[in-house]
Amino acid sequence: MGSRIREKPERLFEVFMEVAKPDGQGEVPFVVQQFPENYDDKEALNMIPKFVFPCDSDASKVDHFSFVLTDVDSMFRFGYCRHSTGHQTCLCIVSWLPWCEIFYKMLDLLAELTNRSELNQVQDFLHATYEHEVPASKVPVTIVVNEEMFNFTAPDPNILPSIPGSRNLTEYYNAVDTANMMLIFASMLQERRVYMTSKKLSRLTSCVFAAEALLYPMHWQHIFIPVLPAYLIEYLSSPIPYLIGIHGNLIPKLTEQRVDVADAVVVDLDTNTVTTEHDDLANLPEDVLNSLRKDLKTETLRISMMKTGDAISMAFLKALVKLIGGYRDALKFRPGEPITFDPKAFVQSRSSQTTRAFLEGMLSLQIFMQFIHGRLEILNAGIGFRDIFEQQATFYADKLNSQSRYEKWLEIAKKKSKNGFMGVKVKFIVQMGLIRNRKVLTCSARRFLPRYLVALELSCERKYTA
Repeated sequence: MGSRIREKPERLFEVFMEVAKPDGQGEVPFVVQQFPENYDDKEALNMIPKFVFPCDSDASKVDHFSFVLTDVDSMFRFGYCRHSTGHQTCLCIVSWLPWCEIFYKMLDLLAELTNRSELNQVQDFLHATYEHEVPASKVPVTIVVNEEMFNFTAPDPNILPSIPGSRNLTEYYNAVDTANMMLIFASMLQERRVYMTSKKLSRLTSCVFAAEALLYPMHWQHIFIPVLPAYLIEYLSSPIPYLIGIHGNLIPKLTEQRVDVADAVVVDLDTNTVTTEHDDLANLPEDVLNSLRKDLKTETLRISMMKTGDAISMAFLKALVKLIGGYRDALKFRPGEPITFDPKAFVQSRSSQTTRAFLEGMLSLQIFMQFIHGRLEILNAGIGFRDIFEQQATFYADKLNSQSRYEKWLEIAKKKSKNGFMGVKVKFIVQMGLIRNRKVLTCSARRFLPRYLVALELSCERKYTA
């Protein structure tokens, strides 16, 4: 469904590293130790130290932050880092799993072991964790090595981020007020170029991850760099959409190196300010905007934090239900053919003319079209889904007294699967081109992208114009 999280990774983590800070200007960070020693992904080994120390900065206390590496299939590998005050090295774990709270806790234990024990105890713990199977969601895990015990429960991906349970969302809420959250959300729904800045790495990367998470059930499909290393600063002049975090110490270099950020949306997390030349918030349909304002009132959030803590995530989810929940009324079934998506019916699924105009624009968004592509794949496989978005969409449809055909389609799809008619390639009723000029990349624009992003854009062009 457009997710860039790898399914069923083989291990809890790929590699652990201790990376040393460069001694002086012009020097590069280097690996002091790694586990396993035979880890041989040369590209990752070259890039990881540069993300661990993205620029010249000092931690005022223990700082946890994250970065991502993206493979040729546009899937994310997460780098989890722990930098202690006064230390010249940083601990880092790289994993396919988006479990920041668990890996930050693991890094704290590794730091403790490193400080008070011999190297072999660290190696023993890493070996036991590396060999441990990846648990299913909600399964508790206990790893015991010598006298050390590490406990965690695998996260449930169907639960919305909450406060204080989600470190990323908690940091976002502490740094950005709800009015600016709505503005950032609206800008991302237009697939703008957005960069966030802070002089605190933990705040920076947490807020980038949290802003992306509030797009659920959609996922950001463009350049996504929670912390930008200094040597990649020209990425901010890329002409295609991005969501990037840049350390505050690098901001002067934008002027020095004449990096053209043009119409980018700028979010200063240290001052809670958003600078934009677009009026994206006003372009949201009125009922969606009113819903967000109501659900994000201070008193509503206060009550939520004493209970489930997911009021912020739920507010944005409900807004997206109002916007795109009608996709189910645009699904078409013909006997002997796969379920397809009718864009015109999708636009007509909402009665308001302003909402229909907004949905017309969404048909050109990769975040939306990847969402539709993923839902069709699941339906045509006869699987179906009961995630929290579908639950809220059903509730909203019932509230409007509209009869969704989703249950009927799912029943038919399951029967087709049993009869062996599945495996037919998912297709759209009409050709879905990349409508906006800025999404049809020229050769000159592609030079700003790493290999995996060029492959992604070319793949999307072929997919939606085939």
